[in-house]
Amino acid sequence: MDMMQIVILGIVASLLYVILKDTVPSFAFFIVVIAGISLFLLIITKVGAVFELIETLGAKAQIDTIYLATILKIIAISYIAEMGVHLTKDAGLGSVASKIELAGKISILLLAVPIIKAVIEAVLGFLPV
Repeated sequence: MDMMQIVILGIVASLLYVILKDTVPSFAFFIVVIAGISLFLLIITKVGAVFELIETLGAKAQIDTIYLATILKIIAISYIAEMGVHLTKDAGLGSVASKIELAGKISILLLAVPIIKAVIEAVLGFLPV
């Protein structure tokens, strides 16, 4: 049923946007923003269950929780940045969208540094000195 709600919300928002974009463009864009946020909130509840499953599997595999939390933060940043990029592109602000994309990539890179360091140290630990 959730997928049906998502599709119906998307179709209704699209129809309202098409109808209103020529007469009231600012209101039409507002509808797109509200629909995007609503869709994101509908989906994020499902993603929480996936995150819990990943944490449970990580605990069973005895993976350090710091690495697991970092990976989950990276996934969250990528989805949030992508949503921001699409919303700003819909508004016709491609240059702002590219800056959001760059900020997301840099944030992910900064979060990944400890993981990259741990992987390199593990590889170096296997090599004979």
